Amino acid sequence: MVAHLALSFWLVLAVDQSTLQDFCVSQPNAQVLVNGLVCKDPKLVEANDFSFSGLHIAGNTSNPLGSKVTPVFAAQLPGLNTLGIAMARIDFAPWGINPPHTHPRATEILTVLQGSIEVGFVTSNPDNRLIRKVLQQGDVFVFPIGLIHFQRNVGDGNAIAIAALGSQNPGVITIANAVFGSNPDIASDVLSKAFQLDNGVVKNLQSKF
Repeated sequence: MVAHLALSFWLVLAVDQSTLQDFCVSQPNAQVLVNGLVCKDPKLVEANDFSFSGLHIAGNTSNPLGSKVTPVFAAQLPGLNTLGIAMARIDFAPWGINPPHTHPRATEILTVLQGSIEVGFVTSNPDNRLIRKVLQQGDVFVFPIGLIHFQRNVGDGNAIAIAALGSQNPGVITIANAVFGSNPDIASDVLSKAFQLDNGVVKNLQSKF
């Protein structure tokens, strides 16, 4: 019984907290630090606090990954603060990727607006099973909270997707950047043993991130 109660308590805390008021529009310049963003005075709230313009604009994909994420989080849309949701537009050049990454605080659901996009996520240890599928326009795919996942444009034209996330601040940990681009560096002998790579290869990878 105690185990069931503990599990239930954990599940309740696995998502953003419920609001205690109609809204809490973020006050970005507030000097007070809280777990989230400080609320703007409700008397000063206006319609623009609940609106964002720009998702019709294609992201610049002229980078090594060939992708661009345009986020709509509480930082971009203050009215999202405390509401437990966010979204993003993802643009892909032909064969561009959104590299393996995780969202520590959110499940993600992806809808393809244009093109053919390969998606996948990896289950946790010990199975590490890859669940993958190629999506077409109008298809939807969900990535469970915290699991490593990726997207790749497998077409010769541009691709576009919209992602919805179950947190106002889902966070993102890009695996390669985090491991090989930490500040300061993780000791190369740690990474060479973890990835079973030559120390020189590890140092070369660190130099790229």
